[in-house]
Amino acid sequence: MPHLVILYTPNLEAEADMTALCRKLADTMLATLDEAGKPVFPTGGTRVLAYPAAHYAVADGKANYGFIYLNLRMAGGRSDATKKRAGDALLARARDHFGTLFERQAIGLTLQIDESPGQVYDGKHSSLHPLFSH
Repeated sequence: MPHLVILYTPNLEAEADMTALCRKLADTMLATLDEAGKPVFPTGGTRVLAYPAAHYAVADGKANYGFIYLNLRMAGGRSDATKKRAGDALLARARDHFGTLFERQAIGLTLQIDESPGQVYDGKHSSLHPLFSH
């Protein structure tokens, strides 16, 4: 953890580089610091994944509407201020990425952050984390 999952309408792919968006959002997560100036998210655990919706309906369907849904799931324990700082930074980065596309096409953008403090099961196996343990 943390995992940021992006669901989007595939009509945005012609004008939006989703791979670049994933990298930008991962970099934003890695640059986010808490109140003590420490990184909020572990490098080896940061994941950003984007999926086009195979089927979708947006609004009344009378135009080529687009939608981007970002869901950040992270373990509990961070302050409300830190969560807001991370959310504001991610939302700003996503808005910047789509830039003038918002002016040319009607698009909705939503970011939600979920915590998972009381998981029933949280199994992990990774050869990534040791690469970033200093």
